[in-house]
Amino acid sequence: MLISNRVRQLNPYVPGEQPKDRVYVKLNANENPYPPSSAVQKAVLDFVQNHPEKLSLYPDPDSLELHAAIADMLNKSGGVLCRAHVDGGEVQPAPEDKIPFTVTPDMIYTGNGSDEVLSFVFYAFFDSSKKFVMPQFTYSFYPVYAGFYNIPMDQVPLKEDWSLDVDEMLSRAGKNEGGIIFANPNAPTSLGLTRDEVRQMIKRASQDEIFIVDEAYVDFGGESCIPLLAEFKNLVIVRTFSKSLCGAGQRLGYIVANPELVNIVTTVKNSVNHFPIDAVAQVSGTAACRDVPYYVETSRKVAEERDKFYDFLKNKGFYVLKSQTNFLFARHPSIPGGELYKRVKEHGYLIRHFNTPGIEEFVRITIGTAEQMGGLKKIIEEIIK
Repeated sequence: MLISNRVRQLNPYVPGEQPKDRVYVKLNANENPYPPSSAVQKAVLDFVQNHPEKLSLYPDPDSLELHAAIADMLNKSGGVLCRAHVDGGEVQPAPEDKIPFTVTPDMIYTGNGSDEVLSFVFYAFFDSSKKFVMPQFTYSFYPVYAGFYNIPMDQVPLKEDWSLDVDEMLSRAGKNEGGIIFANPNAPTSLGLTRDEVRQMIKRASQDEIFIVDEAYVDFGGESCIPLLAEFKNLVIVRTFSKSLCGAGQRLGYIVANPELVNIVTTVKNSVNHFPIDAVAQVSGTAACRDVPYYVETSRKVAEERDKFYDFLKNKGFYVLKSQTNFLFARHPSIPGGELYKRVKEHGYLIRHFNTPGIEEFVRITIGTAEQMGGLKKIIEEIIK
């Protein structure tokens, strides 16, 4: 046969619907409704127009300028943009988010989107001889990578309130000795653990096994675990530009960890592709990190609109989880999730429906602009009359 047995066994990730037949208001892929800042647009245009010769050269394989900019952004914001304070163009973290040490560039690794970063993290820290532990309902790329690298996984059901079953996860991790990964706040449920809850969790876990926290959505209201890096050498934090930094099209993701773990992931990267981040993405990412006030404002607007839409759904009889992300996870008592998705789509809006048993009655609604959410409110009111 022309293809390997490995390929036959793959179960690829299914992204949010990307229709080509008509123009929809896309609230199905957790993209940011706002464009990158004008500083990013200016930096990219300047690079392409005034330095085109650099497009014919290999980019910096270590992304040193980008790493320095990311570290500076985290120090200024505390790792949670929506709570940071901006005064006269200066950014300060909220008191509860202040990082008790200085994040340095050697604590950063960047890759071609957090999905590639996660791929290298899986390869670097999980082993085919031991099961790693993850929640049953979380980012659906984790099982894909487990299958791709032939790593056994142990999926722990969520509690009845859709929160993580910390005790059961730790119990299984102790038996498996293969490490732990989860998104915090979690996707698609939108709930998060506090920093102290994660601290207590890591304390109870084996310090000889990796502990990975995926903070893709933390900038919209969660609690970043970056401060815990001073206490735990086995902690790796994965983050992305795709959500709060309005950069899903940039394909930039990164980890924050102690330099020893960063070097391990870098070794994996250099064994696959020495130049994963293109020159334009490095320029745009660096410019984004230097315009923190803009992203503080957009993250706050998304969080505020999320809370308004949460109240709307509750008033309309939905069961909806109190989100710390840029989306809401909800179900209606009399309209199946698949039907609600279809009827909303008929009105020109896309929301996400999962056919996964256990969450098939839910829809996930990405938070858009006030205008977009106002339009969706009218559609839902018409549907549930």
